[in-house]
Amino acid sequence: MKKIIATLALATFAFTANATEVGQPAPQFTLPTLKTDSLIALKQFAGKVVYLDFWASWCAPCKTSFPLLNKLHAKLKEQGFEVVAVNLDENKLLGEKFLQEVPVDFTVLRDEKGEWADKYVVESMPTSFIIDKNGVVQKIHHGFASDDIKELEAKITELLAKK
Repeated sequence: MKKIIATLALATFAFTANATEVGQPAPQFTLPTLKTDSLIALKQFAGKVVYLDFWASWCAPCKTSFPLLNKLHAKLKEQGFEVVAVNLDENKLLGEKFLQEVPVDFTVLRDEKGEWADKYVVESMPTSFIIDKNGVVQKIHHGFASDDIKELEAKITELLAKK
């Protein structure tokens, strides 16, 4: 029993030791878009401030966040801001149905196996990472309530102002 507990503790440590943290470079990926299956690489947004959002169709806070993020994206896009949302539904149709109900103009990708959600250590829905122009994670945000947009916009605006 002690051996099993020690192995589990070691596995847990190894898993969290690789967690994406503030101050670390964002892990780079290439994923298909939800609608067309075209491949998009995170590195395509180099030099921009990116709000990387991991979400799923069953996520109630995501129905709140998407319209607010869409407005923020429209407001700050010309300044170099991008929203990249990564859908984690195993069934692509669930994500597509969500977007019919809550349409957005920002990039929506899919990670149906959750491979990148695991690498970023997404433990709640939604989990978001604000990435600066140099590709470094500057903020991690768990969950979403409508008032959160003010704090997020302040952080994004601060990062957009940096050279």
